[in-house]
Amino acid sequence: MTASVAQTKAQDFTVTTDPLARIWATHLESGTGAGQADKAWHDQRTLTASATEDLDLAGTLVDVYGATITFARIKGLFVVAAAANTNNVIIGAGTNPWATLFTATGTVTLKPGAACGFFAGSGDAVGWPVTAATGDILKVANSAGSTSVTYDVVIVGCSA
Repeated sequence: MTASVAQTKAQDFTVTTDPLARIWATHLESGTGAGQADKAWHDQRTLTASATEDLDLAGTLVDVYGATITFARIKGLFVVAAAANTNNVIIGAGTNPWATLFTATGTVTLKPGAACGFFAGSGDAVGWPVTAATGDILKVANSAGSTSVTYDVVIVGCSA
């Protein structure tokens, strides 16, 4: 994730600038230990007006090779709402929620009008555990009934 901002202020004889450029990243090699991940799923999705969907992290997502993925731990979650959206994209909560990153009722709201994203990455061995059947649902919702929303999602994690 990148932040780039330049603030300026006019002084009596000069203009001072405070440039900020910062990149945050989690680099993961292939495997299931610290600094590693062996599963990935990504997609661009669209939700109709007021729609919700449950992304089941343990057993229904299919990778690019056609194999069903069961995450035991998540090491990276990236969600970006499309700039053209009119409504918010809300992630988190739901039934049998994956609550080790978000609480059981916690959500993140990605506002419309600009590319608004959420990034969480963990390079340690544990990441954020997934509990099949009782704590494995990442809910994504369209906040309103006026228009559809589009979002990109990338989930990286471990099978064990």
